[in-house]
Amino acid sequence: MTLFKDYALSPKIIRALDDLNLIIPTDVQHETLPHLLNHQDVLVKSQTGSGKTAAFLIPVIEHLEWEEKKPQSLILAPTRELAHQIAEEASLIGRHKRIKAIEIVGKQPFKKQKVALSQKQHIIVATPGRLLDHIQKETIDLSAINCLIIDEADRLFDMGFFDQVYDILEHIPKTRVTGLFSATLSHEINELASAHMKEPTQIEMTPDTLVADRVDHFLVSVDEKDRTEQLINTLIVENPTSALVFCQTKRRVDQVYTELKREGYPVGKIHGDLTQEERFSIMDQFKNHQVRYLIATDVAARGIDVDELSLIVNLDIPEEVASYVHRIGRTGRKDQKGRAITFVSEKDRGQIAQIEVYISQSIEQRRLPSEKEVNKHRAAHMEKLNQSVDTQPDRTEKMDASITKLYFNGGKQKKLRAGDFVGAITSIPSVSADDIGVISIMDRHTFVDILNDKGDHVMEAMKSIPVKGKQLKVYVAND
Repeated sequence: MTLFKDYALSPKIIRALDDLNLIIPTDVQHETLPHLLNHQDVLVKSQTGSGKTAAFLIPVIEHLEWEEKKPQSLILAPTRELAHQIAEEASLIGRHKRIKAIEIVGKQPFKKQKVALSQKQHIIVATPGRLLDHIQKETIDLSAINCLIIDEADRLFDMGFFDQVYDILEHIPKTRVTGLFSATLSHEINELASAHMKEPTQIEMTPDTLVADRVDHFLVSVDEKDRTEQLINTLIVENPTSALVFCQTKRRVDQVYTELKREGYPVGKIHGDLTQEERFSIMDQFKNHQVRYLIATDVAARGIDVDELSLIVNLDIPEEVASYVHRIGRTGRKDQKGRAITFVSEKDRGQIAQIEVYISQSIEQRRLPSEKEVNKHRAAHMEKLNQSVDTQPDRTEKMDASITKLYFNGGKQKKLRAGDFVGAITSIPSVSADDIGVISIMDRHTFVDILNDKGDHVMEAMKSIPVKGKQLKVYVAND
């Protein structure tokens, strides 16, 4: 059995992976890591839930030079939610290396992003539209990019970003490593690989091993007018701790959400008309089981990452074949079995046939639950809804336990730089640069992560040690 520690990874990354309880690589990680670590291009066919994010982030972060002030890696994602998830994961895996990852996505203040880009950033995680805005306004420097990752390439092209991706490729160095990850390898994707990648190694994680082994999936025939009622009946009989319900349109999401809310269910909704803050808030509630049932569109659900999700319901069949795999891949994770139920009518039969060809298996037809079955399960269903549920364990608990974030009341306006803080802190006996994590310098204040359980020691010492000749106040930062 191969472990992460068996790869040529730096101790700081191994330590971060251990803190996150990432010990044994998944199949896609095992296949991908050696090539990206060896600076070889890869073209990877794999979908949600396979561990592909860490498959590219680990080698990306391994190759980063902390001292380089310009961004060195660019990761393109189709949606803001997925970009946020990738940036968060990058910050965790790169925490002991003091790696900074920035999200460059739409519906966030452009000026704030411009200021952040003027500071040291190691990784840019971006959606194509907003990244092109910065390129065109010359507020971003991509001249040091030596690694490009295109994640969920099929969705990028489905969402109309084809031309924008090609425009971006014209503004980054040709001498780079490129990793392209997709659930399907369409003609457009193969064309891009042929034109912009250097003899990529093709890695294919077949859908049947990734889906059939982890998820039991079924079809049920429903009338259009009965879909919401039958959804409620299905939730009663299946009685999941949490469920993700996919709809084709924002209007349908709103309608289903309203009806379930009226019935008193702990339900939330997520689609493109919600603000970024609203979407993140709903996702936090879903992960913590304050919201048990989440109604979502395909695009808005990009980046949803919940370990203990036992049921997916496709209230509407997806338009794209690959979207079916993306949807049901959100259940059955980490050695847990999942279930996926798809509502279909006669007009959907052609699309179902295409999905069955794609996943190389037939999907079992089931009947709708009878009134007797629904009534039999109703009491147990209500009891479960009224029970409190243990929230997901915090993946960062082990890592956070040894890290203290300190607040200093000085920043750019006092002409302070990261090196000034490093110099002052490392003057403390028994403290070295390895004990200093990410340094974030704002206009009037600065945050410094102190590693290895030395936070209290550093804070007390810095009360009498100046930074660049200035005596600053120092506190433990509030989260």
